[in-house]
Amino acid sequence: MTTGARTRVRTACRTACAAALLLAATSLPASTVAVAADTSHIEGRLASGATYMMDVPASWNGTVLLFSHGYAAGPANPAQDAPDDATKALLLEKGYALIGSSYATTGWAVTDAVPDQLATLSAFTDRFGVAGRTIAWGRSYGGLVTTAIAERHPDRIDGSVSLCGLVHGGVANWNNTLDPVFALKTLLAPDSDVPLTNLADQATATRAAGALTSLVDSAQSTPQGRARIALAAALHNIPVWNQPTQTRPAAADWDAQQANQYDAVKGLLRIAAFNRRQEAEVRAGGNMSWNTGVDYRKLLGHSSVRKEVTELYKKAGLSLKADIATLNRAPRVSADPDAVAWMSSTSSFTGELTKPQLSVHTIGDPLVPVQTESALRRAVTAAGSASLLRQAYVDNAGHCTFSPAEQLAALHTLEDRLTTGKWQGTDFRSLNFRAAAADSTTAARYVAYRPTPYLRPYDLAHPADGQ
Repeated sequence: MTTGARTRVRTACRTACAAALLLAATSLPASTVAVAADTSHIEGRLASGATYMMDVPASWNGTVLLFSHGYAAGPANPAQDAPDDATKALLLEKGYALIGSSYATTGWAVTDAVPDQLATLSAFTDRFGVAGRTIAWGRSYGGLVTTAIAERHPDRIDGSVSLCGLVHGGVANWNNTLDPVFALKTLLAPDSDVPLTNLADQATATRAAGALTSLVDSAQSTPQGRARIALAAALHNIPVWNQPTQTRPAAADWDAQQANQYDAVKGLLRIAAFNRRQEAEVRAGGNMSWNTGVDYRKLLGHSSVRKEVTELYKKAGLSLKADIATLNRAPRVSADPDAVAWMSSTSSFTGELTKPQLSVHTIGDPLVPVQTESALRRAVTAAGSASLLRQAYVDNAGHCTFSPAEQLAALHTLEDRLTTGKWQGTDFRSLNFRAAAADSTTAARYVAYRPTPYLRPYDLAHPADGQ
């Protein structure tokens, strides 16, 4: 669409929006009308059973932001149209229309999330008219949903923003989640019957998580155990500063680095490695990850924290070479080909972008490590779509710990790309300038950064090699 055509559409949209807002104010129940004097708040239900939410300011600027929320374990499953209240207020103040759905089900719900998000967009269009510009965006698991929309339904959007997203795709995610728990079980309790995959139910998953967590807690009390926990963390690229509440350790303070990783390893066991895996296995119809063919010596060699592991093994008087050999000799986990095929077809990516995407990550993310951006870059480059992708990095610890200003800076950068047809100001200084302009009261911490390789990228052409 040309700039002139967009202007005409945006003008028409504003007129239609004003009329629709007046209709909404007179026909909707009071509980679903305005949350503020100048904003129409609308809630509804889709045919799938998912709920949706729309917030449209009276001074709508013609752009609608389709927000995909992160993983919801349930049973609560509310619709969301923004990542947090502060960012939502700032976006509404600047005239953006915000929409999003709950998804019909909780958990690894990509097969529900994508159609529900598109249905929400259709419901918005039916009510307010065609938007001048539609941008898909999402955080965490919502970044995976956003990228799925960007690859598979590019006709419905103009561009996308992924924030701390699972942009490496589902198969790569579950492979990388398998490696640290495989290492912990093999090195801390080789005779244990703790199941790592093919988890029968949530009760089984909870028991397995508890058993392995107890082993980790015991191991943390000895230098040898701490070294092995660090090795497991390295196989997931868990950073040494991974929560905003932690003290950022010095470059050679190996003990402080490991202590921070210890907390993150327990978080991984509690959140993703068992309970979420079990739910995903049910959807996939079996185990969708494997470590057959994996050389753990090579994986550690590519890890962002391999130096820390080496130093802790020296300090503990342990042979790292012997432990790696133990991992490489241990019986491996094989995947169910049908489960891999399901996860691949629903949740993995080809890298074939046809609309611009900006992907943003914190460098200290323990749950979805920043190296996922390396996997995305690899796929997009191989697909010949590199000119459509830009990536940016925020110097903060934690998962999705962006300030409102940092999120608006990303949005405005994508908008400039859509307006001019060229990427401009994607360097960290320009992003920080944009963030300060959007909201000078919150942090702007973009930095120059290049992540190390993702340890378990998934190549659709070679799903059996495990690399």
